[in-house]
Amino acid sequence: MLSTSARRVAGGLIAAVSVAYTVIALLYFLHSPLYGAGAGLAIAAVVGTHLLNMRAGLRGERPSRYPLTLVLQAVVTYLPDFLLPGGWSAVAAPMLAGTLLVFLPLRWGTALVGLMMVYEGVGLSMIVPVPVIVAFYVVTVPTTGAMTYALVRFVRVAADLEQARAELADAAVLKERLRISRDLHDGLGRSLTAIALKGDLASRLMDRDPASARTEVGELVRVAREAAQDVRQVARGYRAMSLTGEVNRAVALLESSGIGCQAHLADVALPRRSEEALAWAVREAVTNVLRHSRATTCTITTSASGGAVRLEVANDGSPPEPGPPGGGLTGLAERAAQAGGVCTAAPAGAGGFLLSMEVPAESPA
Repeated sequence: MLSTSARRVAGGLIAAVSVAYTVIALLYFLHSPLYGAGAGLAIAAVVGTHLLNMRAGLRGERPSRYPLTLVLQAVVTYLPDFLLPGGWSAVAAPMLAGTLLVFLPLRWGTALVGLMMVYEGVGLSMIVPVPVIVAFYVVTVPTTGAMTYALVRFVRVAADLEQARAELADAAVLKERLRISRDLHDGLGRSLTAIALKGDLASRLMDRDPASARTEVGELVRVAREAAQDVRQVARGYRAMSLTGEVNRAVALLESSGIGCQAHLADVALPRRSEEALAWAVREAVTNVLRHSRATTCTITTSASGGAVRLEVANDGSPPEPGPPGGGLTGLAERAAQAGGVCTAAPAGAGGFLLSMEVPAESPA
């Protein structure tokens, strides 16, 4: 999943930055075993509380003992300044800046980071005679803090987008179900009511007027056949199963689910069986994109060559798990064979998937 991958990458970068500051701190106090041991304990406490806070932030949560963990990180960042030689907090403050920006309202976090910069600038100027070095450590406070904040926000935005996309896909599927329900109700409600009335009338006329009863039974059969035809039309694609209509519905459905879709159809007149096979291929391909991939873009194209029309539905999402073909793809292969064509589905490119079908452009003689 996108959010999981983003969280791992962001967590790795934050951990790498923490390690870098740890190395700097230990090298700075390496000249004294006593100070080195103290610095080691202090940096361990800083990094430990920082990673604890960041792990919760990447999940969109607060640590279980917040705000105690935030206060503890601030304490272990600045308390060693009074126990170790000056300049300790310069390597710990950048991590605290990231925590403040992540967990506090941005205006308060920014104000506190500004105070931290002033503190580091004044404190380092008293012990480091080189202004460039002082400026470097002062600048690392807001830059590291901003980087940490950006990484955490990136992960949270990715998670929110993933959730919104799943909700849009569910809404689109629900919309299609409601559409089918409405079509069945509109198409069958009148027919079934007419069948019930004519059956009741025929039963009452059976004894006293057999001729009229037979007429009513004939009407009942006709209405029943119309109802059956309505069901078949709904199952085929809401009154008409055409390639253009199916592509238009596919584009609308994918875009409503947050997937960009482009369609390029060749202007070719197709025999009914070939057009229906291609329309079914579009429907099955789009269903697979919504159910089995994490696609962001999809293209639907047709091209004519050598008396055949080729349909390609490509997306940039992960392909289905390897295994035997599902019932939908098996059904498409059968439909393509009935139309005199072939259908294939396979991974394509870097993590993409391609479904293609080729059918005759003319009816067999």
